[in-house]
Order: sequence, then structure tokens, then C-alpha cells
Amino acid sequence: MTPSMQRGYIMFEVLISVLVISVGFIGLAGMQVGGLAAANDSLFRSKAVYLTYQMADRVRANIPGAVAGSYNYLTGMGSNPGCVTTGCTAAQMAANDFFEWAAEVAAALPDGVGVICRDTSPDDGTSTADACNPAPGAPLAVKVWWTENGIPHSFATAFQP
Repeated sequence: MTPSMQRGYIMFEVLISVLVISVGFIGLAGMQVGGLAAANDSLFRSKAVYLTYQMADRVRANIPGAVAGSYNYLTGMGSNPGCVTTGCTAAQMAANDFFEWAAEVAAALPDGVGVICRDTSPDDGTSTADACNPAPGAPLAVKVWWTENGIPHSFATAFQP
């Protein structure tokens, strides 16, 4: 080949190299976005686990209220009984526990909703239909639902106080 026929090959090789590196960087960016999304999902799931265990601990701290059935079905946002500074009965403490906990669920999780109830199958239900089915001797179930990027998520724990 004559020198005039060899012009442009280096430029073509550089163009191919830039194209290959660009595709690699796009793939790396996609992996980074996927990793961030997984970390965000993990963060919300960790919060849900923490919140359900926190409510279970509140129930265990108020055994008289649990025995009396004050935790058997609590849903919505609850209401503040206003007795913390003056002294609460076991039932009022249960209402206060749920009121504070429901507010924390709503603040910590996107579209967060929680319920505590007697339930033989705690892993069912949705944020609009909790599917609590109390039966004699059924464990208490703490259920939490939230929505992330339009996808509903849930976590539940069941225990005997």
C-alpha cells in the first residue's frame, strides 16, 4: 500500500476505542443506578423490620394491656389518650403506643401504614385491607406496608406476648 492509501486508519481505530469505552461507561452507570435502588429498598426494609420489632417490644412492656386485649386490633393512625404525663391505664398505654408508633411508621416509610392485630396468617393483607383474622390463641401480628416507586412492599412479624 502506498502512504496515501493508509490515511485515516488510526482515526478509525480511535473512533472504535472511544465507542467501546463509552458503552462500558454506560454499563457502569446502569450498574451504579441499580445498586443505589437496591440500597434504597434495603434501607426501607430495615426500617420496617425495626418498626415492627419496636411495636412488639412496646406490647411486651405492657403485658397487662396485652392480656386484656388492648392490642388485639389497632389500625389507622390511632388517637392520643393524653395520659403519659398524668399516668395511663394499661388500655390507655396501648392506645398511646399505637398512636406514637403509627406516626413513626408514616414518617419513616413512604406511604407507610401499620396495623397490629390477632392473626393466624400474618403475611397476608394490603395497606387497605389488613386481612386480620383473629382466632382463639392466634398470635399478635404487627404488619407494615409502604410503597416505593409505585411498588407496594410489606413486612410482618408475629409473636405471643
